[in-house]
Amino acid sequence: LGAGGMGIVYRARDLRLGREVAIKVLPEIYSRDAGRLKRFEQEARAAGMLNHPNILTIHDTGTYEGCPYIVSELLDGQILRKRLEEAVRLTRRSSVDFGLQMARGLAAAHEKEIVHRDLKPENVFITRDELVKILDFGLAKLKPHQLDGSLAPNAKSQGPSTASGLIFGTVGYMSPEQVRGEEVDHRSDVFAFGAILYEMLTGRRAFNGESAVEVMNAILKEDPSEIADDCDLPPPLVHVVNRCLEKDASDRFQSIKDAGFCLAELSGIGHSRAAPGVPRTSLVAGTPGRRL
Repeated sequence: LGAGGMGIVYRARDLRLGREVAIKVLPEIYSRDAGRLKRFEQEARAAGMLNHPNILTIHDTGTYEGCPYIVSELLDGQILRKRLEEAVRLTRRSSVDFGLQMARGLAAAHEKEIVHRDLKPENVFITRDELVKILDFGLAKLKPHQLDGSLAPNAKSQGPSTASGLIFGTVGYMSPEQVRGEEVDHRSDVFAFGAILYEMLTGRRAFNGESAVEVMNAILKEDPSEIADDCDLPPPLVHVVNRCLEKDASDRFQSIKDAGFCLAELSGIGHSRAAPGVPRTSLVAGTPGRRL
């Protein structure tokens, strides 16, 4: 199905349960690379701790002939980046719907004290049924007690370091504190969420530059272009995006649930698409607000 620096993904069939699955394998040559191995194990461990319809489901992990592997559900659809390239700008309803689903998935991770740290359109999958799946927890920040165990024999896994001064993430979706190499918490994911929501609604990236350094400088010092100028968006929706993108983490939504509540009120609970198994009324109590 695909290959990259973090492994090869195969389509396979589970003969015992009669279902198609995806198997991600880290080739033996890569498993000798401590950094790649730690990230691979981190992805399996973080996602395996979560059970939510908006997060990729992990069925099994292990090692075969020296090669660590992860067995997950097989997805049919496309990554959000591809959708953005094809549509340029998503409809307001689709943007809010996908945002709501991302918020639900992130909330489930944050409740387990897991910070994704690399949320971006490439790590958000949209199935043919328009269900959002958050992918790749390889850079996730876990608590020390969540780092026990290893997929590889004789390997000591401590997960990607979270020490101050090291930068993790993808330029363009990093929070200011990530750019500065500071310790991050769940509010860093709120910032990345805001950058994705901005891009879905406007068709352009929140922060731009000729180089990675210029983009990081924009994240630290510049505000994104006003999104209401050419998109005709209701002020409450613009406020949600802008609050997610506040430079100071203390000025953002203090939980992704709060951002989700606001989006739910804007869309109207009776008309927002809930993920399977997630009741619509779980998003926000009270009378639905202004609909989109």
